[in-house]
Amino acid sequence: MKYQEQLTPWVVYQITPDMQRQVVIRFRRRNDADSYLKVLTQTRQNAKFIVAFDAPPVPAQSANEAALV
Repeated sequence: MKYQEQLTPWVVYQITPDMQRQVVIRFRRRNDADSYLKVLTQTRQNAKFIVAFDAPPVPAQSANEAALV
């Protein structure tokens, strides 16, 4: 994940007809994403959108680290 994407973890996705997610825009704050989602749903009534938190991937643990937990 790029550094810029880590700074903006809230993502507005458009759900395509074949149930794939397409990133529309990213935000730093959840309330900004929700506000943008409200505008999108009012202007594009036939499209489906969702807001999601895009967490950075967790690095894999080595066998030694897993044994310590």
